[in-house]
Amino acid sequence: MKQQIARFSPHQNAKVFAVLMALGSLVFVVPFMLFAGMMTPEGMGPPMFMFVLFPVFYLVFGYVMVAIGCAIYNYMVPYIGGIEYESQAPGNDA
Repeated sequence: MKQQIARFSPHQNAKVFAVLMALGSLVFVVPFMLFAGMMTPEGMGPPMFMFVLFPVFYLVFGYVMVAIGCAIYNYMVPYIGGIEYESQAPGNDA
């Protein structure tokens, strides 16, 4: 059965995606901090503000962009139709 997504919740989707982006940014931040720590002069630690700033930046930027994207999608659905997908009931092997 073909169905269309009629609406995305901007706040809920943006919230989930923002947290995932913040956590995903740690994949880049942790190695960056290790390398930055080796490159700094003796006695100076790695720039710790970057460890906090990158995930926060990703969180805010991800939230805003997904919220805007969902709002645009919700506005355009009546004019162009929604994202279409096909589903079937469990146990109905085609």
